[in-house]
Amino acid sequence: MTTATNGATNGLTNPFARMALLASETPQAQAAYEALLGQVEWAPIEEADVAVVLGGDGFMLQALHGMLDAGRIVPAYGMNLGTVGFLMNRYDKRAVIANRLAKAHRKSIAPLRMEAVLQDGETQTLCAINEVSLLRETRQTAKIEITVGSRVRIKELVGDGVLVATPAGSTAYNFSANGPILPLDSELLALTPISPFRPRRWRGAILPDHMRIKLRVLDPQKRPVAAVADQKELRDIAEVTLEIARDTELELLFDPGQSLEERIVSEQFVTD
Repeated sequence: MTTATNGATNGLTNPFARMALLASETPQAQAAYEALLGQVEWAPIEEADVAVVLGGDGFMLQALHGMLDAGRIVPAYGMNLGTVGFLMNRYDKRAVIANRLAKAHRKSIAPLRMEAVLQDGETQTLCAINEVSLLRETRQTAKIEITVGSRVRIKELVGDGVLVATPAGSTAYNFSANGPILPLDSELLALTPISPFRPRRWRGAILPDHMRIKLRVLDPQKRPVAAVADQKELRDIAEVTLEIARDTELELLFDPGQSLEERIVSEQFVTD
């Protein structure tokens, strides 16, 4: 990851006092990084009050998780130099970044908090912006008990695993697993099985996001399961508890007409 710490202001009107420029290591992102260096006086991310992120959705998630890990969250404005760019804005090398930031709309999203218990009794806490997925580690199918609220809803889900997606992540892995696309302001979560074998007719559930979800691995020694929170993996899981981290909201910036809500709606009408 490349971070800019200097440059010239060129007299631009800047809606943020200090801006950081972050870029992935891809050639396209690095070229954009060099093109933007001279536009403003860039600051280190530790001192900035906004982050301009160059790359794809994966790098945006990496940048946001970096903020969560550091305990210092600032708005993030992404420019797509990756593949999908669902969380990003269009890159235009002719555009003045300060002007784009001045017109950008803000959108707050709350991540999922996962409290995981490993087979050895160790506990770990991770956050996920898109989804938390439980996946079998071997050729043996996973067996998972699903509790929502205070009730066991499925005593034994047999298959490759199960995932819980936020609205922001509902068009990613969740959608590939035939899960529903959720409007960003729906206050819902998608609970989606991954290649389920039993129960055969269960295709998942849409849940209010105030409900806690507990996923307990059955027969974990014979059928080990890993938990993945976005890009971070924990192996040999005994159980995980999931809930929205309302005390840890993130803020994304979008160009006019390019909001995350519009992208979620548009994705449901793609026919090719």
